[in-house]
Amino acid sequence: MDTAGDYEFAPLRIPPGTSRSAAATMLSLQSDVGGWELARLQLHADGTRKVILRRRARLSYLPKPVI
Repeated sequence: MDTAGDYEFAPLRIPPGTSRSAAATMLSLQSDVGGWELARLQLHADGTRKVILRRRARLSYLPKPVI
């Protein structure tokens, strides 16, 4: 089983008013380009999405997410 030390994490905030499809596209691009995967997604009442992305620590030479 993997431990948290094997991963690096990147917190992101997607502003309210961003459509569901636009948010999915943003996260899909991060996955394709940077090797990130979705660890946690929280949708708040005001429409803000708080996202935690993770990837294996050995992929740290890849770029950080940009949203």
